[in-house]
Amino acid sequence: MKTTIALLVAGLLLVCAPAAVAQKVGTSSLQFLKVMPDARGTAMGDALASVASGANAVFWNPAGIAHADAIDVAGTTTMWLFDAQQHALAAAIPLDDWGTVAVQLQYVDYGSMPVTRADQLQFAGTGTNVRYNPGLTGETFNPSTYLIGVTYAKKMTDKFATGVTVKFINESLWSSSTVTYTSTSGVTETVNTFARLVLFDFGLQYNTGYRTVRVSAAVQNFGAQVKFAKEGFPAPLAFRIGTAADVVGPNGLLGESEDNRITMAYDLFQPNDYKQQMHLGMEYGFSDAVFLRAGYKFFYDNDGLTAGAGVRQEVGGFPLSLDYSYGSMGDYLPAVHRISVGVQLP
Repeated sequence: MKTTIALLVAGLLLVCAPAAVAQKVGTSSLQFLKVMPDARGTAMGDALASVASGANAVFWNPAGIAHADAIDVAGTTTMWLFDAQQHALAAAIPLDDWGTVAVQLQYVDYGSMPVTRADQLQFAGTGTNVRYNPGLTGETFNPSTYLIGVTYAKKMTDKFATGVTVKFINESLWSSSTVTYTSTSGVTETVNTFARLVLFDFGLQYNTGYRTVRVSAAVQNFGAQVKFAKEGFPAPLAFRIGTAADVVGPNGLLGESEDNRITMAYDLFQPNDYKQQMHLGMEYGFSDAVFLRAGYKFFYDNDGLTAGAGVRQEVGGFPLSLDYSYGSMGDYLPAVHRISVGVQLP
C-alpha cells in the first residue's frame, strides 16, 4: 500500500512533466521564480530536491517541510544582476500528526529604471556639442514583484512525504497600475501594467531505506498564463527529479564517520522555456556545525560553478544558522551572492 501511494503521486508529477517542455525557448514570464532564494541550495548547484528540509524547502520541494521537527524560520537576501535584489522569508510549523504548514514571502526590488520613448530618439545640440539621445525622457519608474505562498506537507509513511504549495503572485511593470495610450490607428486605450495569478507546486520525497539514499520529484509554478495588458505568457513551469545520499557519514555509502558527512546530490531539471538541464551538488559537514558546499549547473547559458559555506550553532538555546553562496554567471556578467539566516524555535 505504501509503495502504491508513492507510485500514484509520482505518476501525477510525471503527467505534468510533458507540459514543461511544450513551450519555446525564452517565452515564459515571471523569471524571478527561477532565482532560488536559499544560500545552501544555490551553493550546491540547485541540486536540493531530495535534500531540502525545513522552511527553505518551500523554494525547492514542498514535501521537504514535512521533516521540520520544530518551528523553523529562514530568510535570504539575493544580490542579483544589475543592482536588483530579491528578499525572501519562510517559516515552517509542525502540527504533530496533522502534518506541517509553512508560509513564504518574496519581494523583488528591481531598482529605479529610466523611461525611454521612441519619439525622444533624436540628436540634440549644435556644432561640437551634438549628442544623441537614446530615447531618455528624464523620468524613472520602479517595477516590483511580490509573492505570498502557503504550503502543506505530510509524512504519509516513515519513508514517504508529499506536499503542495499555493502561491499568489503580483508583478508590476510600471509605477502606476494602469497606463493610457493612443495606438497608431488613433484608438485610445487603458491597460493594466501588472499581472496577478495563483500558481501551484507539488512534490514528494522518498527515503529508499538503503543507507541514506533518497529520491524526489517536484513540479513548480503550475497554473494559468501570466497576462500583462492584452497578451498572455506562460509561467516558468519546471519539473525536478533528484536523488541524494551521504557518501561519508554515520550511515555513509563509502565510509562511516560520526563527525564528518559528505552529501552528494543530483537533480534533473526541465523548464518549459529551455532545454533539459542538470544540477550537481556536494556538501561537507563537520560535527553538523561547519559546512562547505560546491556545485555545478550544466547546460546553462551563463550559470555554472557555485560554492558556499555555512555555520550552525546554538545561541541562547536557539539553533542559529548562517549561510553564504556564490554563483558564477560567466565571463560577461557579475557573480551572484546570497546570504541566508535561520533559527529554530522551541
